[in-house]
Amino acid sequence: MAMASFIIGIDTGGTYTDAVIIDASRHAIVASAKALTTRGDLSIGVIDAMRRAIESLGGLAPEKVGMISVSTTLATNAVVEGHGGAVGLVLVGFDDQMVERSGLARAFPGMPLLRIAGGHDHTGAEVAVPDLAAVAQWLAGPAAEVSAVAVAASFAVRNPAHELAVRELVAARTGKPVTLSHELASALDAPRRAQTAVLNARLVSRIADLAVAVQSAMKVQGFTCPLMLVKGDGSLARVEAVAQRPIETVLSGPAASLIGAQWLSGRDNFIMSDMGGTTTDVGLLIDGLPQVAEQGAEVGGWRTMVKAIDVKTIGLGGDSEVSLVAGGAMELGPQRAVPISLVGQRFPEVIAMLEGELAETQGGSQFGKFVMLPFGAKGAGNGGGLSPKESHILAQVGERPAALRKLNTGSAAQRAIASLRRRGLVQYAAFTPSDAAHVLGLQNNWSSEAAMLAAKLMVRLREMKAPDDAALKAFCTEVWDKTVAATCKVILDSAFGAPLSNALVSAVCSGKPEIGLVKISLQPGLPIVAVGGPVKIYYPEAARRLGAEVIFAPHCDVANAVGAAAGLVACRAVAQIEGDGAGLFRVTGQGPVLTFMSGAEALAEARKLAEAAALAQAKAQGAANPIVKLQVAKYYLPDAKGEEGLLSATITAVARGQALAL
Repeated sequence: MAMASFIIGIDTGGTYTDAVIIDASRHAIVASAKALTTRGDLSIGVIDAMRRAIESLGGLAPEKVGMISVSTTLATNAVVEGHGGAVGLVLVGFDDQMVERSGLARAFPGMPLLRIAGGHDHTGAEVAVPDLAAVAQWLAGPAAEVSAVAVAASFAVRNPAHELAVRELVAARTGKPVTLSHELASALDAPRRAQTAVLNARLVSRIADLAVAVQSAMKVQGFTCPLMLVKGDGSLARVEAVAQRPIETVLSGPAASLIGAQWLSGRDNFIMSDMGGTTTDVGLLIDGLPQVAEQGAEVGGWRTMVKAIDVKTIGLGGDSEVSLVAGGAMELGPQRAVPISLVGQRFPEVIAMLEGELAETQGGSQFGKFVMLPFGAKGAGNGGGLSPKESHILAQVGERPAALRKLNTGSAAQRAIASLRRRGLVQYAAFTPSDAAHVLGLQNNWSSEAAMLAAKLMVRLREMKAPDDAALKAFCTEVWDKTVAATCKVILDSAFGAPLSNALVSAVCSGKPEIGLVKISLQPGLPIVAVGGPVKIYYPEAARRLGAEVIFAPHCDVANAVGAAAGLVACRAVAQIEGDGAGLFRVTGQGPVLTFMSGAEALAEARKLAEAAALAQAKAQGAANPIVKLQVAKYYLPDAKGEEGLLSATITAVARGQALAL
């Protein structure tokens, strides 16, 4: 540690990119900084945040940095918001019911999907030869425009041969990235493995862009140390290993936040609530260990098969879009919008544009909303695969804001803008809780004037008349109040261990805990460690409503970046054994199917294979001297004697180690 004693943690969120510098020899944060996330070119924000942190320290010699580690909410946000690249899906050996159970055709209408015969049975034996010629025709036809391909085959975790064959063909014909379901999950549920594979394929370009951005920032500063990414279970992995498995970074941000919250607060038992620009994530730390979702992480309504911390994620953040629906009711999120106050600060002409819209007496629902290219974009970007209308709209969008009402001139234009937004080719600015906080004087880092003008447009639309100061304050207070109530609800859901929707919970979360003559109190049994940029605006009131202790640790606004720097490398591998009851034992899950006439020999080989696979993964992902722990779950035939009566077994090997740099 004498030379390389510093670790740099980076967190790239939907709104801000954070950087912290930790002196590992003193276990101390010595510098931190924030910069706007530039979605059009992530390297701009990463370079800016890293530069500011280093400058605040007075400089940092490259040889003193032992590791750079990155956490990100990009994957989580993309899943929650329904964003992602265009992908194709190959299903091998799926019947109609399996396709229906996956829900993918409904969730992603228009996604090129090919179903071919093939797959294996539960023993790993081939059911039918896969029709690779059909795959080749599909690649040249319906799937010609996709950016990545996902492949799922029945019982691929028992025998991956058909998934591997399809990947080899796709790689040879197109060179595009391919996601195989068996490499992401070891469970048998093929439809859910297919879901996870598709989500992964949609995220490949997002994480690849992030890796390039951080590597560019490292080059600017002259850093040559290892680059690590935080996975959803809080462990670290080399960026090269994660690049093709970005689904593993879903919940990377919350996982890093949980580790960072523990590091900053010094507590071992708490509820962590992390509020960012796009999402609020709530997780539990019990006896110093994060609670893990053994059935896979659930994000944005999808139950993936990726091991991750057990976190509740909702589309609620400081930058959630505030919408008015039928009858004037207000909705928050789940879509993120660039706050009008931020746009007004960055582009001063927005003030005049908002004033012009206020001067028009016939206001509409599109007033106070803008469309522009993502921050950092140098042009309209890749328009491949766009419809003529989408291409026409995209050509009119520039780096500076354009009034939505001038682009959104009909239903076709509305659909085109929504599609471009989903693909991340444009960004959308609208009124958000951050704007309401500016109007109320709770936040002042951006343009309060722009926030006030946008609030006037919202209130005028709702009440059909020019608003006075009281109406403006009441409207913005309602936005703030709904944000606090939703925050309380997700905290209680996590504390209960299940979502609850009833009058008692609603009354407590609303801040009016009475129904009739009954006073209601619901109090979490653990303190809340609040982290994230906006938490000090909303969580003091959330603490009052819940009667809870809320801890705002120093540097709580950059907890994700702190957690990124404090993680360990951890990798798992699984092998399964199945006995046929007549003395034959099959070992699957780690390469070709192996058969043994002895249960003890099968167990020994399965242990050896799982341990070797976990160690190899850990070393490949940057662990120094990893230690392996084995978990063995065994099931026996009735009246079995010894291992020869083994019915089935699952051997799980987990290898953990400090990153090579340390």
